[in-house]
Amino acid sequence: MSLSHLDRWLPRPAIRTHHRRASTADADELWRAALRVRLSDTHALGRLVRWRIPGTVADQSFGELFRAYPFTILEEETNLLVSGLCGRIWTPARDYPRLEGADDFCNWHKAGTARVLFAHWTARRADGRAELVSEARVQPVDRAAALRLRLLWRLVGPFERLVGAEGLTAAVRQAEGKRAHEAAPPAQGQPGSTPRR
Repeated sequence: MSLSHLDRWLPRPAIRTHHRRASTADADELWRAALRVRLSDTHALGRLVRWRIPGTVADQSFGELFRAYPFTILEEETNLLVSGLCGRIWTPARDYPRLEGADDFCNWHKAGTARVLFAHWTARRADGRAELVSEARVQPVDRAAALRLRLLWRLVGPFERLVGAEGLTAAVRQAEGKRAHEAAPPAQGQPGSTPRR
């Protein structure tokens, strides 16, 4: 998927983050692993999500998270999920309205708020390996929201590079671990092994 594909949902973000992680697993395995990663499988990212998003729990998967309130699904295809939320993302009150779908997201213009997009997908690299990609975009609705967003980003922006890819790293680790486990010869005494004489 080209990055310009996301412009249909949020074309001029004030903030844009982008992460990718390559894997020896194939794209489908990698995607299934990404959907299974739980908040507890990450460190700072999982704690941050639980602090900012109401109702989340440690054993919730990212696949579940991005399909439930306060998110709404904007687009979903094979190995692609684009979700969005709106609200005052800088307040400790966790002020997120309930969106009924993509139209609500696209038409959101409430003063003093922002629209936020999260996209995840798999892609094929030039070397033939698969990679898991994520992009987040934030667009303030007005100048007041833009100011608050700039202040927030000064605080959290420097840490985003450290925590933003934790979910992708966990997904690659799980996909490759599952693949290695399935490829390993059975241990002695396990079904399929030859007993010693």
